[in-house]
Amino acid sequence: MYLRLGELPAVVVSSPDAAREVMKTHDVTFATRPLSTTLRATVAGGLGVAFSPYGERWRQLRKFITLELLSAKRVRSFRPIREDEAARFVGGIAAACPAGEPVNVTARVANLVADSALRAMIGERFGRREELLKCVAQAVKIGSGFNACDLFPSSRLVCAIDGTVRKARAFTRKTFELVDYAIEQHRERRSGASATDVAEDEDLLGVLLRTQEEGGFGCPLDVGDIKAILAELFLAGSESTSTTIIWAMAELMRNPSVMKRAQTELGCALQDKSTVTEDDLVNLPYIKLIIKETLRLHTPGPLLLPRECQESCEILGYDVLKGTIVLVNAWAICRDPKYWDEPEVFKPHRFEECTTDFMGTDFCYTPFGAGRRICPGLAFALANLELVLAVLLFHFDWQLPSGVIPSELDMEEEVGISVRRKRDLFLHPTLRVPL
Repeated sequence: MYLRLGELPAVVVSSPDAAREVMKTHDVTFATRPLSTTLRATVAGGLGVAFSPYGERWRQLRKFITLELLSAKRVRSFRPIREDEAARFVGGIAAACPAGEPVNVTARVANLVADSALRAMIGERFGRREELLKCVAQAVKIGSGFNACDLFPSSRLVCAIDGTVRKARAFTRKTFELVDYAIEQHRERRSGASATDVAEDEDLLGVLLRTQEEGGFGCPLDVGDIKAILAELFLAGSESTSTTIIWAMAELMRNPSVMKRAQTELGCALQDKSTVTEDDLVNLPYIKLIIKETLRLHTPGPLLLPRECQESCEILGYDVLKGTIVLVNAWAICRDPKYWDEPEVFKPHRFEECTTDFMGTDFCYTPFGAGRRICPGLAFALANLELVLAVLLFHFDWQLPSGVIPSELDMEEEVGISVRRKRDLFLHPTLRVPL
């Protein structure tokens, strides 16, 4: 579908065949990112990997992030952090159970994911977490790309009236202020640690600073780059993970039989255990199916991240001109009745006899994208998704607030670069398995 978004030519891709053309056949042609007016204001202090233009710098940075910063080995090294934060999370909710009041699951999950992510990044809990979470919420809104100044970039009047650029600059200043604080907190902690402790317990910021000093991977990093990458890791990783967990819980409340099956699986797999560890996750296939179905029905980034055509080409018989913005409508593709039976229904078991996966080879299902621009933090996100959902279902039974029946649970979405629930999810917990 061809659109004129104000002054901007745009093509929306809404079928697996067209998505394959964009993200595989002509992947290099569509591998760069358009820099909108708002985005230029937010990346003024440094450019990470997500919005970096395609080229040698991006290739080296992507290689560094994939092989060093977010490798499978590095993600596994943060297992003790994830399990410790999950135990604290359970303890906090268990303490609230006797009061009989509903728990704000949205806020608690957001805090858990933030603490887990930040400890992996700087080695300890962040002293200004709440401020950083507010920045995440703001980023979701201003990053949509549909602000007036983004649609009419040549008009100084529109940009002045719209005010989005001013908000974006203020957001960037605040985000970098918090990143500066995180770096200082990291340095203070490291100054009191031995060389052996630093080598054995290297966090993500430590990897970035070491790489800057050593100049490894042919990718020179300045302070602005490190700040941008750190901010990007947190904003992208925490938002999509917590949003997916909350949508999963909402769907489970609407589908009690699915929740019962998941809890039965947990009971059989863990038996007399009193806590969930990551070793247990290999024996929980149904939890994985719930996550896959949640990502299908509630794709965190419904339009993925925009791409820009670098050279005019032909897609399925249609000409796409150089400079055109291309949006892959993953939300529509994941709900296409040609490829999905009862696409609007939450059915995790649809994946039991199906080999479709989100690793970027099945173009009817690309919640993390595909091709060169596939999300490099996929493993980092999945590690938290599986553990947190398993913990929520193993330790607690959940009930909706009084007077709310499953079929009437509010599922309204909030518009942004990612799709959150418009309102927080409140549920009544009952402790099933104490720590």
